[in-house]
Amino acid sequence: MNQGARVAVDGTRVLFVEDDASVAQMYQLKLELDGYHVFVAPDGLTALEMACALLPDIIFLDIMLPKMDGLEVLEALRSDPRTASIPTVILSDWNEKEYIERSERLGALDHLTKSQTTPAKLSRLLQGWLKL
Repeated sequence: MNQGARVAVDGTRVLFVEDDASVAQMYQLKLELDGYHVFVAPDGLTALEMACALLPDIIFLDIMLPKMDGLEVLEALRSDPRTASIPTVILSDWNEKEYIERSERLGALDHLTKSQTTPAKLSRLLQGWLKL
């Protein structure tokens, strides 16, 4: 697990990768109200750069992103020793079987559908993932 990871919310760094600014803001607001430090990347390339620089405690990753899709980002994260063990959850409206299977093969913790995952639900689930 990432060295900085801990169950306590204080200091927990979350990287949220989402190209729709209004969606990102909605989740970011809830997570920040719950005490998390949230960083938003608007595209796949920026997500990789931020992951390497920040070494977040967890990453929420959309699939359809500009510059580099989310599964390519996940593959790159897993191949880099600095980011290989960062827990990553796919949060996307793309829930086709092949995407889910590929994200599982690449080591994603979970694959959530945005339309079924409210910011409050995501925040509740986050505590459990940080305990892993």
